[in-house]
Amino acid sequence: MGFSGTTELSPARVYALQNMFELNGRISAYPESARGHSVANCYLLKEGDRAMLLDTGYAVHEPEILDQIGALIGTDTPLSLFPLRINEFMSVSNAMAIAKRFNVVECFSNVPDIEDWIEFETLRGEERNPILKTRLIGRGDQSRVSLGTDRVIDVLNAPIRLISTRWIYDEASKTLFSSDMFSHIWSNREDGPWMLGGNEEDDVTDLPFVRSFLLNTRYWWIEGANMAPIRRAVAEVYDRLDIETIAPGYGTILRGRQHVERQFAVLDEVLDQLDRTKVAPAYVPRGLER
Repeated sequence: MGFSGTTELSPARVYALQNMFELNGRISAYPESARGHSVANCYLLKEGDRAMLLDTGYAVHEPEILDQIGALIGTDTPLSLFPLRINEFMSVSNAMAIAKRFNVVECFSNVPDIEDWIEFETLRGEERNPILKTRLIGRGDQSRVSLGTDRVIDVLNAPIRLISTRWIYDEASKTLFSSDMFSHIWSNREDGPWMLGGNEEDDVTDLPFVRSFLLNTRYWWIEGANMAPIRRAVAEVYDRLDIETIAPGYGTILRGRQHVERQFAVLDEVLDQLDRTKVAPAYVPRGLER
């Protein structure tokens, strides 16, 4: 199966559950021509006797993810699930398997009846076994949820997105969980590296590479769009939040202020260059790279 591991991002508070997959043109989060390896990242946040899991991973990684969670919490620990994109397999595929193994007390959703979106094991309604409590979250640009007594988690509508997507900011660890944004760093090696610290080099993040990555994945629509409001919304996240770690749903995690500054600066430059005042709108099939 390849690399599977748990990385502690904040002592006893934030863990990355990372599971490798091969890049072979079949994963829409990466350009069709991308080859090598990447990881799907789920994140377990712990506070006191409570825990929260951001995304649940691909079904192919179910045994590894169940083991990773089991090494961090007990089966009786109250666990909240938070799929950041309820219509993405990487976010929801293992939700029911996790709920059947652990004490899942709620599942965050922007729509009622979350089980209608994540139950993949049965086809007939009478065979279902309702075990998930839906916790509705606001549809506005920002809301907050609690983890334990005092820890507050900021829930943001992703300022740039194709489908309904949430970003999460954890002030306690100064981590931005950015879902499918800032996910462009993969590796030729199965073992990564899947995290870069402040003193380690990021050799790929520049305008041409990030521009090509976005246009050849799910952000094809930004070429020639009105980028001004999106640039403002992204800048507001950067300016308002004290971010020291960017934790994407795919690929390498970036730790350290220099990485954070570079990622946001390059993204802003790409969005500026693709604004409708500078380029004409275009739709290009995924296989034709730009």
